Amino acid sequence: MTGTDLRMMLTNLVILTLRNPRQAAEQIIGWHLGRDVLWTALALAAAVNTIIFSLSIVLQPTPEMPAFFTSPLSMFVLLAGVLVVTTHGLYWTGRAIGGQGDLGDVLALVVFLQVLRILAQVVIFVVMLVSPGVSLILSLATGIIGLWILVNFIAAAFRFPTLGRAFGTLFIAMAMIVLGLSLLLSFVGIAAQGVVPNV
Repeated sequence: MTGTDLRMMLTNLVILTLRNPRQAAEQIIGWHLGRDVLWTALALAAAVNTIIFSLSIVLQPTPEMPAFFTSPLSMFVLLAGVLVVTTHGLYWTGRAIGGQGDLGDVLALVVFLQVLRILAQVVIFVVMLVSPGVSLILSLATGIIGLWILVNFIAAAFRFPTLGRAFGTLFIAMAMIVLGLSLLLSFVGIAAQGVVPNV
């Protein structure tokens, strides 16, 4: 497959995700990618997100921002941890309420969601340089659309016939994720204190 074919496939999949996210999810699951590939892709997505976030901090510094947000290593650990906790939170919650999904299915969809997130962040980042107000609107719209896609992806991953159980899975998983992130933030905050000297 050439680079042009890959770009065309990705473009078509992005369009399909916006039009029919459940069908797009089923297509992604049908690829049956290995978990080693998916975990590597997840780590790569965390690294790219870290780069984008770090660039935004450099261009628009915020004095009140906690110290560990200014450390790329701490941010990478945080973002990678968020993705791992989210993947497992969704998987175990979905299985607990009767879903038939596999961890690899959930992982594949989370990875693709990160690809969409990176593409959206790049667009928002460029627009922010021209019009911060428009970039804020784009960020809000991206969040709403992303939530809709996520719910449909959950329904597809666990073979739920309706979106109701997918919403339930998301809400329960969010509670687990918040707990996991609170522990992760504590860890990253402590680690960052050793990276960033107190002034």
